[in-house]
Amino acid sequence: MNMRAASVASQPLLASRRGYAQSLALRNQTLLPWEVQQDRRSLSAWIEAQARMKPISDLDRLPSSKQVAFAERLARIKRRAVPEECFRDKGLMSKWIDGNR
Repeated sequence: MNMRAASVASQPLLASRRGYAQSLALRNQTLLPWEVQQDRRSLSAWIEAQARMKPISDLDRLPSSKQVAFAERLARIKRRAVPEECFRDKGLMSKWIDGNR
């Protein structure tokens, strides 16, 4: 097989890998760097790293039911309300709990 035939044969594979990389980028909410898309080895390494990552979901940001229950218990004891934004972000809920113990 000559060089031209080898490069033509590899193009569909690269296009499908690029499509898979783009779907991983969407899943992990990250950018697919242009430089990575230009080199087959870089693209493969980037795909391997992204495939191992746990996908980010909106549920991962929410406080756990135990956090909510504890915060509501603290709020009743302190006679305060838990701010609404704390129910949308577990980091904020944790900070509120730490500040109101």
